Amino acid sequence: MSSAPRPPLVLTVAGSDSGGGAGIQADLKTMLALGVHGMSVLTAVTAQNSLGVHGAWELPEEAVRAQYRAVVDDIGVQAVKTGMLSSAALVETVAELLAGTDAPAVVDPVGVSKHGDPLLAASALDSVRTTLLPVATVATPNLDEVTQLTGLVVEDETGMRRAADAILAYGPRWALIKGGHLPGDAAEVVDLLTDGSEEHWLYAPRYDNRHTHGTGCTLASAVASHLAKGLTVPEAVREAKAYVTGALAAGFALGGGIGPVDHGWAFRG
Repeated sequence: MSSAPRPPLVLTVAGSDSGGGAGIQADLKTMLALGVHGMSVLTAVTAQNSLGVHGAWELPEEAVRAQYRAVVDDIGVQAVKTGMLSSAALVETVAELLAGTDAPAVVDPVGVSKHGDPLLAASALDSVRTTLLPVATVATPNLDEVTQLTGLVVEDETGMRRAADAILAYGPRWALIKGGHLPGDAAEVVDLLTDGSEEHWLYAPRYDNRHTHGTGCTLASAVASHLAKGLTVPEAVREAKAYVTGALAAGFALGGGIGPVDHGWAFRG
């Protein structure tokens, strides 16, 4: 009996969210929902729930490197997504691994959790700028992360364009600036995707739903999943945006705080 066709292969390099809404857990749920085979390199363990991050423990560099090599050298990979890399040492280790991997890399420069808890040491910011962003196919900062990395405070779409230019100056091929945190009560959420020569403005409805935990992880993983399927960056981002919009609309209450987006929304029709 012949085996079934193998799905595209995607690797996430990120931290664990014990509450299941973000991090490795969100990444793997997204990959399953989008029809790719998800694999993981764990960078940190967090004690986390709907109310916040109550503790975080970073894995040693050698553990991260060993996980990555075990997967890539035997199984292979068609796209990689990075998330929580809490220290300069981990950022530089992962950047080196990505540089030696022939696959697109989606870098989500995670700085703080949905609840405002720091997930990246201030001392690691320069390593993100100088080693990680230069090896990214797509960098996906939100507006808070733009401020952390560039010092720019973005308040409108013109500011998003300036932010994209500043992020691109660090070396990624594409910048996806996520505008969900723009001030005001606009009926739509806007993101900007650009490589410096072409721009794609992506609009989606803004839902009155506070349960948005895991949005950034989910979007970056969805982009990586579609890149692994062979889509171009603009195509992959548009498809990922559509998936995340559905997940946001279906976000549900969990515990006493902010619940997660629903990664399985498309199956619940």
